[in-house]
Amino acid sequence: MSTTAITTNPVLRVAPAAPPEAAAYFAASLAFHADVSDVAAALAADADPGFVLIDSRSTESWDQGHIPGALHLPTALIPAQAAQLLDKSIPVVTYCWGPACNGGTRAALALAQLGYQVKEMLGGFEYWVREGFEFETWEGRTRRDADALTAPVDAADCGC
Repeated sequence: MSTTAITTNPVLRVAPAAPPEAAAYFAASLAFHADVSDVAAALAADADPGFVLIDSRSTESWDQGHIPGALHLPTALIPAQAAQLLDKSIPVVTYCWGPACNGGTRAALALAQLGYQVKEMLGGFEYWVREGFEFETWEGRTRRDADALTAPVDAADCGC
């Protein structure tokens, strides 16, 4: 491959990282994030999932819909209430609305600053619903059909 091809190709304009650097980056990413399907699988297992799931949104958002089994702890209340609600020996997974919202990130930061082990659930509540998982509203439990652009519709999982 010529140098010219690398500099004019928008994908390769900046060269990929060296494999050891890439491996470190992606390993770190997995230490900080969980995806919706993995969280759903862990919550669906008969055993304790080993983490507490935190919905960091407002009460109005929580009432509109939330993941069954999640603990409602709005980000602004974390400093005052985390110690009463959470055990520092149990990891926490945060979520907010979706990929366009950084509320789950802010909640994860607040918890990490207080000494909690924390991950953020990528996709948030939006992708939970779009992948067809059950959710709760103030009216009860419901689910929507999986969006074929976000989840396999004819398989148990995506295979990734």
